[in-house]
Amino acid sequence: MMNAQRHTSHKKTDHTGPDHRLTVAEILGFLVSDGLVDPEEANALLAESRLKRLTEHPLVIIADQKWKSLRAPHVPLTLEALGEWFAGRLGMEYFHIDPLKIDFTAVTDVMSSAYATRFGILPVKVTTSEIVVATIEPFLREWEKEIESISKKSIRRVFSSPPDVARYLVEFYNLARSVKKAAQLKAQAGGPNTALSSFEQLVQLGQANRQFDANDQHIVNIVDWLWQYAFEQRASDIHIEPRRELGIVRFRIDGVLHQVYQIPMSVMTAMTSRIKILGRMDLVEKRRPQDGRIKTRTAAGQEAELRLSTLPTAFGEKLVMRIFDPEVLVRNFSELGFSDDDRAKWRTMTESPHGIIFVTGPTGSGKTTTLYSTLKQLATPAVNVCTIEDPIEMVEASFNQMQVQPVIDLGFAEGVRALMRQDPDIIMVGEVRDLETAEVTIQAALTGHLVLSTLHTNDAPAAITRMLDLGVPPYLLGTTVIGVMAQRLVRVLCPNCKQAHPATPEDEALWDRLVAPWKANRPAQFYSPVGCLDCRMTGYRGRIGLYEILTLSPDIKQAIADNAEVAKIRDLAYREGMKPLRISGAMKVAAGVTTLAEVFNVAPPSERN
Repeated sequence: MMNAQRHTSHKKTDHTGPDHRLTVAEILGFLVSDGLVDPEEANALLAESRLKRLTEHPLVIIADQKWKSLRAPHVPLTLEALGEWFAGRLGMEYFHIDPLKIDFTAVTDVMSSAYATRFGILPVKVTTSEIVVATIEPFLREWEKEIESISKKSIRRVFSSPPDVARYLVEFYNLARSVKKAAQLKAQAGGPNTALSSFEQLVQLGQANRQFDANDQHIVNIVDWLWQYAFEQRASDIHIEPRRELGIVRFRIDGVLHQVYQIPMSVMTAMTSRIKILGRMDLVEKRRPQDGRIKTRTAAGQEAELRLSTLPTAFGEKLVMRIFDPEVLVRNFSELGFSDDDRAKWRTMTESPHGIIFVTGPTGSGKTTTLYSTLKQLATPAVNVCTIEDPIEMVEASFNQMQVQPVIDLGFAEGVRALMRQDPDIIMVGEVRDLETAEVTIQAALTGHLVLSTLHTNDAPAAITRMLDLGVPPYLLGTTVIGVMAQRLVRVLCPNCKQAHPATPEDEALWDRLVAPWKANRPAQFYSPVGCLDCRMTGYRGRIGLYEILTLSPDIKQAIADNAEVAKIRDLAYREGMKPLRISGAMKVAAGVTTLAEVFNVAPPSERN
């Protein structure tokens, strides 16, 4: 992307003259003057714009030509690159509008929507002494003195992408209007104590037992906005958390929580009600945790599922929405992070006609994605795939999925017994939590079925001892378990901005710690996160798996039968070629996929006798 600093040697454009709107001729003149565009191409575009009377912003018209800069390194003149160049020429900051970092309630109080539209401006930040205003018309300045006079604050102008300003000018003001109107209506309906906590509201029910309409158009707008931006920002979870005075909205993006909004408690309560209605949950019941699900579409038209979970807290119901992207089901194992060796081992295990395969790891380590991707590939027309889950994570037409229902005594064990009478070939059990579930799972494997399930253990060998601790006889484990795979997720370096650097002494020391006591060649260079618009300035974009696969060889089965400790089983597995999670991570570091710090954060130390 073109950097504004590259153009500082050029004469700055004087923007203190008479107020006027930008023209195509003006921008083209600057581009030709800076040696970025061919004069003949510029003249041809100018003639076309006059003939067709093009009404878009001049930068948009020029970006649509898809020209490349005549100056090295000949970068494409995209709208973003043109914006950076033009801001640099004006001596202004180029500001990328990130809606998740803007207090839309505060910025929309600075001026009216009509006033902002008139001058092509949008407030983007408000402090105690300053207002930052994004503009797409830098030569219109008459508004500055008016806003300074009214607000008693200094104005700092920045230049932003014209389509972004046009889009967010509408959306910020509409959203702010919805929040304010919803808060006003709630205040009118509920009296002065609408911000009290749920414990305190119990006292008020007899005095003002009126519900805010969750289907009010203002609330519908706010919920739609919330989902839209969660999808756009690649969020995996949305947290709506009540506090005493304000509701907090946070998104989990690439495993990290980001606070994105603060909303009045009255509005947040109505939002929660709206979402509960859509998720077919009991709207009145606020004392018990509830689960629900919603299927919707993204702005691009792709289906997305949201799994809902409520939890009663001191200040009201907390709602978490986990977003499931159906596209994970069509990802191949390379995209999930499997090496060639991992993929070969996993394929061998899952192609077995019968037995048990366990996937282990903490919550949020990608176990569900691995299992669904595997089942999707195994679910051919000739195979009957049945699952028992708590809850059903993603609805998939090629599986027969059943959900645990504790209220009617339908647990994992009862579910597996029912599935056994459904002529299954492959059974997926959401989790083995107790001896009863373990026993019926083993029985299913003994009677000729392939069973996949999950456990929560630190690594693959620990899954064996977990089953022994539950009370499963060692001989049955050796007979039925095909293998165990432990996994973790690490953030992936953004491919557009990651930066290579030669190995420093600190890198070398961290590498040696990471691979100890294993031998692994240290790479000559490492990569660092930088941050760009594509990764929201985090330096990371997406996550990928680290895997540790234990296959039960005759020696390991004998060790299990002898009641060997987990350390001995682990050491036997290492001798037979099992690659620990940290070594899997080290391979990703050497390939420039992630960083040493990421692997240290998620992968447990490798233990070896």
